[in-house]
Amino acid sequence: MGAPDAAPRTREDSAIDTRTAPDDSAIVVGAGPNGLAAAVTLARAGVRVTVFERAAKPGGGATTAELTRAGFRHDVCSAVHPLAFESPFFRAFGLRERVSFAVPDVSFAHPLDGGRAGIAYRDLDLTRAELGRDGRAYGALVGSLARHADRVAEWTGSTLLRVPPHPLTALQLAAATFAQGTGLWNVGFRDAAAPALLTGAAAHAILPLPGLAAAGAGLALSAYAHAQGWPIPIGGSQAITDALVADLRAHGGTLVTDHEVTSLAELPPARAVLLDVTPRALLRLADRDVPARYRRMLERFRHGGAIAKVDFALSEPVPWVHPELRRAGTIHVGGTREEIAAAENDVARGRLPERPYVLVSQPSLFDPTRAPEGRHTLWTYTHVPFGSSTDRQEAVIAQLERFAPGFRDTILATSSRTAVDVAHHNPNYIGGDISAGTPDLRQLLRRPVLARDPWRTPLPGVYLASASTSPGPGVHGLAGWHAALSALRHEFGPVAAGAGAEPER
Repeated sequence: MGAPDAAPRTREDSAIDTRTAPDDSAIVVGAGPNGLAAAVTLARAGVRVTVFERAAKPGGGATTAELTRAGFRHDVCSAVHPLAFESPFFRAFGLRERVSFAVPDVSFAHPLDGGRAGIAYRDLDLTRAELGRDGRAYGALVGSLARHADRVAEWTGSTLLRVPPHPLTALQLAAATFAQGTGLWNVGFRDAAAPALLTGAAAHAILPLPGLAAAGAGLALSAYAHAQGWPIPIGGSQAITDALVADLRAHGGTLVTDHEVTSLAELPPARAVLLDVTPRALLRLADRDVPARYRRMLERFRHGGAIAKVDFALSEPVPWVHPELRRAGTIHVGGTREEIAAAENDVARGRLPERPYVLVSQPSLFDPTRAPEGRHTLWTYTHVPFGSSTDRQEAVIAQLERFAPGFRDTILATSSRTAVDVAHHNPNYIGGDISAGTPDLRQLLRRPVLARDPWRTPLPGVYLASASTSPGPGVHGLAGWHAALSALRHEFGPVAAGAGAEPER
C-alpha cells in the first residue's frame, strides 16, 4: 500500500526540482534525532546529503544547555533514553559504542504516601521480590516481554500494518495490553505499588487512562527497564546528537544551521527531500502541490496533550523519604494509580490537575558533568492541556515536597517553560505536544496516513521523517531511518537501499 494519490503525480509536477538534481543528492529538513538518523543512513549509502536546521544548533528534542545557572547542564527535552540500546536504528548505528551511558540499577521508581514506593530494578527478580504478593502478577505481565525486549522494539519500531516479525511476542504484548488497557486493570493486584509502577510508565504517553495505546507504551517501556535498563547519556542528550552529526560529516554530509526552510520550492535541486516536520508543516512547505486527498488526510492529523517543563539547579540531592529513590534514574511522581489516572484524564479534558503527574530525573547523580561539584541538576516535566500558557512550577514543587519534604530548601535556581514556550522552542511540538501528534491507537495505525509506507508522500521524491510518522514519539531515530530506507528503495535503487539498511559501524 503506497501513499494516497501517488500514481498521478510526476516529477515535473513536483514542488522540488529533481530534473536537474545529481542522481546521488538528498536534502533533509530538520536536524532532530529523526532527521539526523535519516541523513546518516543516506550518507552511509553513498548519497550526498545536506541537512538544514532552523535552530542555532542541531538536536531538536535531544539537546543540552545551561538553563538555570552557569555550569548546570540541563536536557532541554529528552533526558533518559529507554530505546538507546533497544532501537534497531541505534543498534545498527552502534550508538552504545559511540556514546558513554550511565545505566542506573533502578530504572524507575514510584513514591507513595507514607514513605512507601514501588521500585523497578533492572533485575526483574529483585523487583518481583520487593513487590511482595503482587510480584507474581507484575512478572506475569512484563517478564516475557523483558526477556524478548529486542523483539518488542522491532515490532513496535515500525508501522503496525505488517505481519509481526515475532508473532508470539506480539501476541504476548497484545494480551498484556488488553489486561492493562481497560477498567479491569486492577485484577490480580492487591497492593498499590505494582499498579502504580505500571501506571507511571503508561502515563508517558500523555493519554487518558486506562487505555490500550497507553498500556502498550507503558509495557514496552517496562520491558526495556528490566532488560538493558533506561540509559542516561554522559554529558546530556546532546551527546547522542553530536555522535550522529560526527558520523554524518565523516561520510561527506553537510549540516547547515540557522537556516529556516519556508517552502520546498526554495530548496536546491535534489533527488529526494526528507522532512523532519509535522504534517501541518509539510502542508505549509508544499502549499498547493499536495494532492487534495492526501491534504485532507493530513489535515485530520490530531495533536493532543502537552507538557510544561521545570528545571532546577540544586544545592544537594532531592531529599526523598524512601532511600531507594535516590538510586533511580527516573521517578514518576503522582501518587496511586487512581490519582495518576485522574490527573491524566483531567489533562485530556482540557483541565489542569491540582495534583499532577510529574516525570523526574536527577542525572547529576550518575553524571558529574551536569553540575558543579557538590551541586545537582533536576529535570522535570508535567502534563498540561494542549496550548496551555500556565506556569506549573509551583504545582511541580508541591508534588515533589509531598514525597521529599525540604525539597524547596535545596533549590538554587529554576527555569520554567509553559506548553506555549515548549512549542516556541521546537515547532514540531505544536501546542507543547512533544509526541508530535496524539499517539492513541487510531494514530498509531494511521501515522500520519493508513499505509504500509507512511513515510513516502505522493509528492515525488518527498518523504516525511518525523515523529508524526510511524513508529511515533521518542528518541530512537526510527521514523527517520525508515523514511531514509524508503527513499533509498524508491529514489536511489536497490544497491543504495542495501547499503543503507544496516549502516556499518
